[in-house]
Amino acid sequence: MNRYSISLMLLAVAFVCPALYAQTANPLSTEVKGAYTGIKNNVVKAAEKMSEENYGFKATPEVQTFGQRIAHIADANLRTCAAIKGEQKSGGAASKTTKADLVAALKESFAYCDGVYDSLTDAEATKMINTGRGQRSKLAALWGIVAHDNEVYGAMAVYMRLKGVVPPSSEGR
Repeated sequence: MNRYSISLMLLAVAFVCPALYAQTANPLSTEVKGAYTGIKNNVVKAAEKMSEENYGFKATPEVQTFGQRIAHIADANLRTCAAIKGEQKSGGAASKTTKADLVAALKESFAYCDGVYDSLTDAEATKMINTGRGQRSKLAALWGIVAHDNEVYGAMAVYMRLKGVVPPSSEGR
């Protein structure tokens, strides 16, 4: 290799490395936000896709209705994101019964949490907060939302299948 080739390689590295670093400066918070965005999109699409008449549907008598599952996600998201922000907040979605009101409460909870996920840095992610489950890092609480919403969405997908509706995560397959 001659000096010209080495100079070009060094120049390329000088331009590429900052761009790569900028993309991975907060890998932990970037990863949790990506997972959150995926489940948020599936839950919102499911809420919109299920008919109003099926919001009162229960797969068995012992479980919540589809609408109650939506309310559960909305209220849990709001509580957790508020705790991360050092606030106390409850959405009251559990008292809502119509599809329009429940979808609005769900979207409101996700909009509130969007700000929490968007502002998270890896340095901030390690800070401890008080939750209903004791002390947790902000990152653990945010991964908890992802896990919880995925779990509830899984049940909602069964409700949808029982009503002949294809869940959003299975569309196009």
